Amino acid sequence: MAKGRRHTGGTSASAPWWKGAVIYQVYPRSFQDSDGDGIGDLAGIIARLPYIAALGVDALWLSPIFRSPMKDFGYDVADHKAIDPLFGTLADFDLLVARAHALGLRVLLDQVWSHTSDEHPWFAVSRASRVNHHADWYVWADPKPDGSPPSNWQSVFGGPAWTWDARRSQYYLHNFLAAQPDLNLHNPEVVDAVLDIACFWLARGVDGFRLDAINFALHDPALRNNPPAPDRSRPKTRPFDFQLPRHNMNHPGVPTLLEKVRALLDANGGAFAFAEVVGPDSLAQMRAFTRPGRLHSAYGFAFLHAAQLTPARVVQAMADWPPRPGVGWPSWTFSNHDAPRAVSRWAPPGMRDQMARMLLALLLSLRGNIILYQGEELGLSQVDVPFARLQDPEAIANWPLTLSRDGARTPMPWQKAAPHAGFSTAEPWLPLGPDHGPLAVDAQEQDKGSVLALTRALVALRKAQPALRLGRFEPVHADDSLLVFDRQRGRARLRCLFNLSAAQLVGHSHSAGPALLQGNGAGPAALPPLAWRIEQAA
Repeated sequence: MAKGRRHTGGTSASAPWWKGAVIYQVYPRSFQDSDGDGIGDLAGIIARLPYIAALGVDALWLSPIFRSPMKDFGYDVADHKAIDPLFGTLADFDLLVARAHALGLRVLLDQVWSHTSDEHPWFAVSRASRVNHHADWYVWADPKPDGSPPSNWQSVFGGPAWTWDARRSQYYLHNFLAAQPDLNLHNPEVVDAVLDIACFWLARGVDGFRLDAINFALHDPALRNNPPAPDRSRPKTRPFDFQLPRHNMNHPGVPTLLEKVRALLDANGGAFAFAEVVGPDSLAQMRAFTRPGRLHSAYGFAFLHAAQLTPARVVQAMADWPPRPGVGWPSWTFSNHDAPRAVSRWAPPGMRDQMARMLLALLLSLRGNIILYQGEELGLSQVDVPFARLQDPEAIANWPLTLSRDGARTPMPWQKAAPHAGFSTAEPWLPLGPDHGPLAVDAQEQDKGSVLALTRALVALRKAQPALRLGRFEPVHADDSLLVFDRQRGRARLRCLFNLSAAQLVGHSHSAGPALLQGNGAGPAALPPLAWRIEQAA
């Protein structure tokens, strides 16, 4: 067992700790600033660990904290084994792990293995010449005879996915920013290097990893052109949207890479890993990545990019992960650092508070792992960050045709009456939401009917009811407004009812027993707008 690792025992004799777990995502830059520079840090997170533990969650996931020039705010890593000075030191990190473990929390780290920063020492060597010990550690290719890039691949952040480098007289691949060159994970030495990174953090006591954009990890060595994308209802705001990215992502070799990752995890006390999977074929990839012997779980953007939340969408998402041998275990999130907050995407006018409560109840009733994004437990809305304050390179490039990622990354409000809501003594790196002060933690702590109090009650109910955490999902009813499903494990059965509309639903006949928790005015025979009810079924 790795140094400092907590036990990895299960929640029951038949289930490991991670199955059905609630994972709290911390975006470190915006969680708590301890040193007055306007940017959150590890010492700030340590100070707030009791708050996270009081939510009742099983683990926290930290977005990247590694040394980085911050051109993509940590997802451009310059040293995978060092903490960026903005956040603190390795000693701070070790203290965080120890304190989290003492509070019963597991710690998960983001791992960015598909690419690095262009300031990474590996890339500095690789670009120096075509003949050196890191020459083939990145994806390099000669130009076409006319000098154009070797393929038509487009970057997620806009423009070609190839940048010319005069040192080698070649192009290098970057599926994201030009400052994020892609690693060549077809090279066994590179695979060994990233596995060594995992070993480094496992030895420091972390309990697992979230693998960023892992389906970009391998590319088609033949560099075949991507075909054009068919017309869809969604607008195309980036060149990337005009292609089907068949050859620069979702390579058939990715599952084999993940088998090596899983073997390493199993050899290190059974550490846990889940993947972020993006793109138009995400469901097939998530299923492939979570087959036996690969990752424990994966999540995609079924809800994160959904313009509407409907009963049919929920039922289909659950049906995509049937409880049968060979099918993996999903994770679900309604909001995160890459997508606009769900309460702002889905709430009818004037009903944001009701929507926040209903969404928490629904999310925590689903079969799978639950990822709760910081501030979701407070009902925080998306912030409209003005162009002059934008930090997100994607938002700046695509302005104004995108709801920027910055709007979901704004600082946590801790104290209603404090300057900058208690996040920092200095001007924060992003502005706080103008309506976030009244939703601050200290204000909600004093209110037994707050969204925060509800979150704690819902997490506690999920822990107390194996049917919610581990049971089957059985749809009962789904129309344009009403969603009813059962969660069943053994003889225990719970019925969950949700009105996903702004209309009053009266006289439904789907109640099955007394309520364990309910909200927004729900009753056994009536569900007001956005009302919900979790029952002990007979």
